[in-house]
Amino acid sequence: MIVVTAAGGPTGTAVVRAVRERGLPVRAVVARQGPRPVLEGLGAEVVRGELTQPQPWRDLLAGAEALYLVWPNFDPDEAEGARALFAEARRAGLPRLVYHSVLRPQARAMPHHAGKDRAEEALDVSGVPWRVLQPCAYADNFDDPLAEAQRTGVLRSRWGLRQGQSLVDLRDVAEAAAVLLTEDGLDGGTFEAAGPEPLTAPRIAELMGERLGREVRAEDMVPRGDPPASYAGRCLRTMFDHYRAHGFAGSPRVLTALLGRPPRTFAEHLTDLEVVG
Repeated sequence: MIVVTAAGGPTGTAVVRAVRERGLPVRAVVARQGPRPVLEGLGAEVVRGELTQPQPWRDLLAGAEALYLVWPNFDPDEAEGARALFAEARRAGLPRLVYHSVLRPQARAMPHHAGKDRAEEALDVSGVPWRVLQPCAYADNFDDPLAEAQRTGVLRSRWGLRQGQSLVDLRDVAEAAAVLLTEDGLDGGTFEAAGPEPLTAPRIAELMGERLGREVRAEDMVPRGDPPASYAGRCLRTMFDHYRAHGFAGSPRVLTALLGRPPRTFAEHLTDLEVVG
């Protein structure tokens, strides 16, 4: 049995699908009760579990061979919450824990990166056998902007026009997660998951244009005013400021080794999307 948290979100659902494709049973942990047709259609056992609230995890981890821990986005309590869950996993005798982190968590100017960095530090001394996956930004983040570009011919970039991101397809991230959850010889490893090349906003716009059969131009959305007061707002603002100054690029070599093939390009990701009209 493989347990996947935040299973109702895009990452969790993708990991559930990748593990089920290997023929393994999955316990999909979701924050709220209600119909989950996608997860149920994949054959997962759907259970309720709230990561952001204290609760015993022994029953949710019962019989589990591994846990894939995805934490809700932009939660200021991720580091402490993850530490508490690591302790629950140790008491339950969990054989393997895979933590979904982020590329370069040590870039602590971004608060959510700092939270994941502290969580990784806690995991290292948790007493639980562990692996860490560190994905770059998802190619899937541009699925909605592709539809907007089809209507307007514009890609709005909040990270400027000069720096690149090594966009990674979520399906590749999920496949790598399945490897870490199920294969031996990887304990104590930290694995980056980056796409095959860094792409600037103008290059992304060009590739979108090729997919849509129309011109698409990138437009710089320079932030105005003070940073937002909310934690999530500050995370987003500092993240895009960091991307604007430094980009968010990594090497595809580790992901290639995990997958046994090169990761999908952004052009390949776009090809697999349905374009209406």
